[in-house]
Parts: sequence; C-alpha cells; structure tokens
Amino acid sequence: MADQVHFKVVIFAFFLTLSGETNYQVWCRRTDELVDGPNASHITPQALDRWEDRLEDVFNGRPFDMLDAALSDTVSNFPVDIQPFRDMIEGMRMDLRKSRYRNFDELYLYCYYVAGTVGLMSVPIMGITPESKAPAESVYNAALALGIANQLTNILRDVGEDARRGRVYLPQDELARAGLSDEDIFAGRVTDKWRIFMKKQIQRARKFFDEAEKGVTELSGASRWPVWASLLLYRKILDEIEANDYNFTRRAYVSKPKKLIALPIAYAKSLVPPTSTRTLSPL
Repeated sequence: MADQVHFKVVIFAFFLTLSGETNYQVWCRRTDELVDGPNASHITPQALDRWEDRLEDVFNGRPFDMLDAALSDTVSNFPVDIQPFRDMIEGMRMDLRKSRYRNFDELYLYCYYVAGTVGLMSVPIMGITPESKAPAESVYNAALALGIANQLTNILRDVGEDARRGRVYLPQDELARAGLSDEDIFAGRVTDKWRIFMKKQIQRARKFFDEAEKGVTELSGASRWPVWASLLLYRKILDEIEANDYNFTRRAYVSKPKKLIALPIAYAKSLVPPTSTRTLSPL
C-alpha cells in the first residue's frame, strides 16, 4: 500500500508529542494496519464496517478501549470533523477491492482517502495562528495538498515493492500513453520511456508540495516546525528517486545526514510569520 504506515507516523508530527496529535495519529496507524499489517489477509469489508461503527462510538463518547478513549478525549476538546476519519476507512475498503487505477482522477481519490484525510484531521488540532489572515479553507486545502504530495511520493518510491505484491499505484492511461505496461514494471525494466514517465509524475508531486507550502506559515507556531520537516524530507525523496536514475528496483531513501540537515532548515522556515503579517520592504 505504498508504505502508508510510515507516512502516518511522519506527516504533520515528526517529533511532536502533544497528546491531541498523538491520539489521532495512533488511530490512523491502527486503521492502516487493518489492511497493511500482519493480519491484513484476514480483513474483510465487514471488519471495516465494524471499525467504522467503533469510530462512531468514539465520537459519541463511547470508547471501546484505552486508545479509543484517548481519541474520544481529543475529539471532545478540538473541533474535529468525523468525515475525514470515515473517508480514511473508505480508503482501506478501496485497497481491498482495487490494485489498479485507470487515471489520475481515480488515483487522486485514493490518495485523498488514505493520506489527504490526515491533513484535514490535523488542522483543527494543530490550530491556525491568530495572526493569520488567510481563509481557513486555504489552510485546509494546503494541508490536503501535503497529504496528496506525500502519498504520491510514497507511490513513486515504492513502485518496485508494490509490484512484488501485484499492485501498481500508477495511472494506467498515462502508462499506456508513455508506451509502458504493468509487465514492464513487473519485469523491472528501467528504460528511457520509464524515465520520461517518472519525470512527469515527480513534476506533478512537486506541484502539490508547492501548494502545501502556502499554508504552513498559517499554522500555529508550535506546529510549523514538524510540518516543515515532514514537507522537506518528503520532497527530498523525490530528489533521491532522480539521483537513483528512476531505478525502482532499488529503493530511494534519504540518508541520515541529509535528514539532520533538513531539521534546522525546517526550523528556520517555521519562524517565518504568516504572509499577511510580514512587513514589505520599501521600494
């Protein structure tokens, strides 16, 4: 599933320990592991229906266990909407019934379900800085874009791993237009056609990262650093795919030194105030 678990741990949290954020992240990880964990082969649509019923109980103050109780406390203290949580479960259902995506519209919907939803969950918990003059909708849109960008990056990084599981999370129509097929991927063929195809996919992912950057400075001060860290680290994965010459038989990864270098850069970016509060230099 294009390594969603790693994404859930990193996205918008990185090293944050605020209880509200930890609680919803735990729920995301538990949800993901239903279809991507050790017992995934035994999960049925009915099991996901029961998980969704349990989610409804959490939001209605009837938790089943301690982890549910922690999330219930979060949703009672923050203006969290249940719909992104429901949508994430729908993404798990999609993973049970689909292993191909005909076009980018279908893939985008999948990315929204499994990752964009995390952004929508995050904003009301992280909070928008009081100094922000940006419409709340634009901040949510940026958070959604970051989720989409990260999931697209996961997909591009994990092409080889997913292929070994018989899955191809790439738009089938775009593969065909590039003169490629699933068989090329299963055979591990890294050709010029593949490189051209991947360049376009990476370009698309970067556009979503660009859109995401517009909203980070509007978040509360304490939240901006981990979000910037997540954004910068995931952008670097795209750089590593390029440095790998788009060879999906070798997993692209960001080295520890590069990760460490990204942290102070992220911190410096987190100190930049919202756009509306910056003083323009005189001409």
